[in-house]
Amino acid sequence: MNVSYDLHTHSTASDGTLSPAALVTRAAAAGVDVLALTDHDTTEGLAEAAVAAVGAGLHLVTGVEISVTWGGQVVHIVGLGFDPDDSNLQRGLAGLRRFREWRAEEIGRRLEKHGISGAYEGARGYSNGHLISRTHFARFLVEQGYSPEMRKVFKQYLTRGQPGHVAGEWAALDQAVAWIHAAGGEAVIAHPARYGMTRTRLRRLIGEFREAGGKALEVVSGSHSKDEAFTMAKHTRDFSLRASLGSDYHGPETPWTELGRLSPLPDNSVPIWRGWPVFTTAASA
Repeated sequence: MNVSYDLHTHSTASDGTLSPAALVTRAAAAGVDVLALTDHDTTEGLAEAAVAAVGAGLHLVTGVEISVTWGGQVVHIVGLGFDPDDSNLQRGLAGLRRFREWRAEEIGRRLEKHGISGAYEGARGYSNGHLISRTHFARFLVEQGYSPEMRKVFKQYLTRGQPGHVAGEWAALDQAVAWIHAAGGEAVIAHPARYGMTRTRLRRLIGEFREAGGKALEVVSGSHSKDEAFTMAKHTRDFSLRASLGSDYHGPETPWTELGRLSPLPDNSVPIWRGWPVFTTAASA
């Protein structure tokens, strides 16, 4: 029996548009057997998702996507299969969320100076009372007519050199990996092709990640082309890492990253789930 995995998704606990329960229901309907909920810098949605997973007959893997600053650039590290009650992990995530709140307020102040009023309050409304991300600001700016679509609004307002950009220091790479491992999980570099790094710089990131104890690269991603997936698979072989895959699904508004539509891992990739108890359970269900 083929088992369908999606190990990178988001809910309203961060910047997704479906509740954790609705996300699980949609994933099950799409044929996903094993799902990881990996919200940004929070595990708040996991309890609700776990209850929904039992009802949907789907296996839920605990997950989180941790914001990291490496070499002056933001990268994301996904944690999988950890104990969400680990106190060290939760202290680290709480610190990142405090910074996120300050950053959101500062983005609002900067956009206000640029003549865009109510951006912070508008972004908070989209967040449903949870942490505020740049995606929530982007949704507000599109709704208000400042940009025609989500794909353009970041470049116009929220990236370096634009009026709503706020730089910041997130977790260190080795720190994020240590939090995940201390909680019993495995660390994965999320969508590595998306960072726009040169081959040399990306391989330096991968090398430092592996030295810190990192276990896998996200080879197949909703934002990777087939050629990028094959390139990332080669990096996993070169660095003796495993391969993960995930849609990076945020909601039905982005159908190009739909749940359950991922390509298989390239041949000769060692999947991160090899040896997981859930793999045996799902395969025999």
